[in-house]
Amino acid sequence: MDSIGKAELVPLFASLRDVFISQRDYLIDLDGKVGDSDLGLTMNKAFLAAYESVSANSADAVGRTLQLAGMAMAKAAPSTMGTLVATGFMRGGKALESFSSIGSAEMSLFWAAFLNGVIERGKAKRGDKTLIDVLAPVSESLGTSVACAATLPEALARAAEAAAKGLDATKGMIAQHGKAACFQEKTLGLQDAGATVGFLIVDTLRAFVAERKK
Repeated sequence: MDSIGKAELVPLFASLRDVFISQRDYLIDLDGKVGDSDLGLTMNKAFLAAYESVSANSADAVGRTLQLAGMAMAKAAPSTMGTLVATGFMRGGKALESFSSIGSAEMSLFWAAFLNGVIERGKAKRGDKTLIDVLAPVSESLGTSVACAATLPEALARAAEAAAKGLDATKGMIAQHGKAACFQEKTLGLQDAGATVGFLIVDTLRAFVAERKK
């Protein structure tokens, strides 16, 4: 599969829903180390709402469907992380308003807009031990893949690798935002929970496209 069209959005969001159901307890435990322990529940609600929205609006254009999914996430999970991820999907969807499918170039546009939306909404920067520490390398990787004319499966495989490295790098950072910031040095050595969400989204995209390549 070298592009994601309208027909693929429902099964894609079913995959995202299922991943966040299966990872709910893991995210709860991870968030509980220096947070509120609600991240697993929040993401579970957000992606269930996104799946239901995409299923109901699958006849719409790709970009519009993604925007509506983001709106549904914002309503279902109005927490900090829910709002950030929802903003990312809304901004990413808006960036794709004029496209009928998502190939490598469109995927790069989506994640660049997603990243910018999260930065503007969350007021964090790279190195602050947040979701941005995964999103930034993902966006950079996709930009490089587009420049090299990589296929969508290739681009997402490289993006997932970049996400994994970005996630691992958060272990060496000290939290600067949210409740985790109250723990300062105690966050050193811990994988950031928000960045984990970013990795799971990108890796699910990679797996979805790779499976349909066969």
